[in-house]
Amino acid sequence: MSWILQQLAAHRAGQALGIYSVCSANEQVLLAALKHAQRRAGHVLIEATSNQVDQFGGYTGMRPPQFRAHVLALAASVGLAPEQVVLGGDHLGPNAWQHLPADQAMGHARELIAAYVDAGFEKIHLDCSMRCADDPAVLSDELIAARSAELCEVAEQAHARRKQAGPAPVYVIGTEVPVPGGELGEPDVIAVTRAAAARRTVAVHREAFEARALSKTWPRVIALVVQPGVDFDHSRIFHYQPEAARELAGLAEQGLGGLLFEAHSTDYQTEAALSQLVRDHFAILKVGPALSFALREALFALSAIERELLPPECCADLPGVLERCMLAKPRHWQKYYTGQPAQQALLRRYSLSDRCRYYWGLPELLAAQAALLANLDACGIPLPLLSQHMPVQYEAVLQGALPLQAQALLLHPVERLIARYASACGERKP
Repeated sequence: MSWILQQLAAHRAGQALGIYSVCSANEQVLLAALKHAQRRAGHVLIEATSNQVDQFGGYTGMRPPQFRAHVLALAASVGLAPEQVVLGGDHLGPNAWQHLPADQAMGHARELIAAYVDAGFEKIHLDCSMRCADDPAVLSDELIAARSAELCEVAEQAHARRKQAGPAPVYVIGTEVPVPGGELGEPDVIAVTRAAAARRTVAVHREAFEARALSKTWPRVIALVVQPGVDFDHSRIFHYQPEAARELAGLAEQGLGGLLFEAHSTDYQTEAALSQLVRDHFAILKVGPALSFALREALFALSAIERELLPPECCADLPGVLERCMLAKPRHWQKYYTGQPAQQALLRRYSLSDRCRYYWGLPELLAAQAALLANLDACGIPLPLLSQHMPVQYEAVLQGALPLQAQALLLHPVERLIARYASACGERKP
């Protein structure tokens, strides 16, 4: 039995165990997640989205085999065995091709699914919730389910063709799925998925699977994406309210065909809220922007220290490089960050939606980051400056738990956030 199935079986048996999913392609975030798993001698689930990685390269420039090789190379660099790394694909469907007629978009989606499974990705999120160019304004549950079942069939065929044996894919389904990459705007209240809607979603998907002779595959449909009432926008966090999701939690306890729930957009929730989500059967917790937000905070703090130590002409000026890159290539933030220029400038740097995460892989920013870390290691970071700009890391250095090195200081805030998720999911300390 695969690690994912083991964890979820233990949850169904009454243990307060969950799985956190690291949804990021940022190399530093991935290193932090892999280092945490290595120290805890555990597993880590890393998911690439259909925006990041696809058969044409996505915005990272990586296809599924390249992303897998990249992650495993990073794992090897920190001493984590490849079998401890589980890969998943998020929002796999026609998302990137919504501008095309459904036949063409689904054709690309079939190729996408096959590429992920052929590359050894185990957890597959079947997401056909978005409309294509010639679709009706609102897609029916039946149409979404039929398309999801079609893609599941492609995935099963791709797995059967694989030359290298590996765990059979497990699937996540759902119709109430957050928009990949972030919303354009959020309401004042986040509506929790109704239990009746969740029950109907499962029923129509099961019928669609049966229609394609996929009944034997159904036990590997592990979770349903629902909205438990958690989300965030540029400056607000919608915290988990267990009372509002009580009906959903009860539905999972009564039995939902063996399925548990997957919660997206759990970023910025407290550890207590994350733990309660797991107890309420939201057994898979997705996190992405909060991790790169923590990384950005650390990079800006290190840049502030650099400005204190070096003359301007010797500084890497990473915040300035980021701003210039975002202005030169505004497509990842322009339709999301509205308002006056000063307000947009503030959002580009500090928004909780963290759309600057799309830019860290640019050559200019990779060079600026490398220069920043090299500058700090060359001149040394005085403890008073570390206390001023990174007080949590200062305490860790004093306790001997963290070396006074720029790279270690950069990863530490991300690792602390990952540890919060690990604790909420019942991970035991070694």
